[in-house]
Amino acid sequence: MRKSDFGENFNWWVSTAAYQIEGAYQDGGKGLSIWDQFVKKKGNILNNDHANISADFYNRFEGDLALMKAMGIPNFRFSISWSRIFPNGTGSVNQEGVDFYNKLIDNCLEYNIEPWITLYHWDLPFALEKLGGWTNRDILHWFGEYASFCIRTFGDRVQNWMILNEPMVFTGAGYFLGVHAPGRRKLSNFFPAAHHAALCQAEGGRIIRSERNNMNIGTTFSYTHVEPYSTRLRDIKSASRIDTLLNRTFIEPLIGLGYPIDGLASLQPIEKWMKEGDDQKLRFNMDFIGLQCYTREIIKHSYLTPILKAKLVSASKRNVDRTSMNWEVYPESIYHCLKRVSEYPGIKSLIITENGASFPDLEKEGEIYDNQRKVYLESHMKQVLRAKKEGVDVNGYFVWSFIDNFEWAEGFMPRFGLVHINYSTQKRTIKYSGKWFKNFLKKPHY
Repeated sequence: MRKSDFGENFNWWVSTAAYQIEGAYQDGGKGLSIWDQFVKKKGNILNNDHANISADFYNRFEGDLALMKAMGIPNFRFSISWSRIFPNGTGSVNQEGVDFYNKLIDNCLEYNIEPWITLYHWDLPFALEKLGGWTNRDILHWFGEYASFCIRTFGDRVQNWMILNEPMVFTGAGYFLGVHAPGRRKLSNFFPAAHHAALCQAEGGRIIRSERNNMNIGTTFSYTHVEPYSTRLRDIKSASRIDTLLNRTFIEPLIGLGYPIDGLASLQPIEKWMKEGDDQKLRFNMDFIGLQCYTREIIKHSYLTPILKAKLVSASKRNVDRTSMNWEVYPESIYHCLKRVSEYPGIKSLIITENGASFPDLEKEGEIYDNQRKVYLESHMKQVLRAKKEGVDVNGYFVWSFIDNFEWAEGFMPRFGLVHINYSTQKRTIKYSGKWFKNFLKKPHY
């Protein structure tokens, strides 16, 4: 496999997210986010870690961009911290936060690195959560104000925008399971949060297009290849229900198909939160759809699981190759996801906006060895190329992630980066996988 195999117009990126790398959680006028609050409660995060400092990207971004440039990386996906711009979520603007992102964008452009901005990557201002957060329909106005400001302020230099990052994860884990911020549980929280997020992903697209009509607009979905544990009908039906929930809930209303209640009747209560005209408001014709594919899930029927009647058969129980987060290493999953989404009508373009893996890093004589990560990335890139050769309109691949970061409820244990972070000294070291990726990018026929 060579870079040239993907064609001249195929793009290569690395990804990050504001809360996971920036640190400086109370510096420069920033307000608290739901994650700043969530990490305060003991037991919410593995080892009681927090991202108050994390990779200190807020103070070290210039050096990190120089490192990115040296690695030959041409595109950089990062998110804006909503509460760094609007400390209270709405109203007064924090100029220091605006100045930070202006400097970040300007430095990217000086290095000929194209910025790709995600508007929302899970860090809702805590002030808005106290008003109901994603369960409050007023979030359409709050998010609209924030999105409009970002486009007016940064859109003169940034052409590529992503509205939401993985709405199923931040609504499901944050408002139903309670394992992510803000830590709410119950379906009575999930349904309004999910519907309002689905409305915001479409409304965000409309706002960007109305502010500047030359923008490249997309949004991202966590998308997982789901298979039944056996050929028994009950396992097949259970896998179908999980697939509907994880993979269809947000993409289908966006493209005009409505919520997939046909595949999961338990979604029907979401209609309680719909108002007249919402069917149309859920729709927006994105310029691209971002898929974030990491693994395969095997699903087995379970009488004991309410509503879904299904359970995950973990990678460890199946004794298959897996990452340090117990995710199965199954490269074909990314191929199947691309093929399936490409069958939807009206999709203009697909991009893999996240793919990567957490593996232990071996430190020896100042070098960081992570051959498992290199093998993982290479094998998944080959499957992207396989889909592309079969006619799937996939035009880019983002590695998650550029640097090691705070990995939500798992804290700092998992390491996904191409660049190693020593959190005690903040020293950056390009890993073996990062050097491999650098060579891949710089040598078209590598």
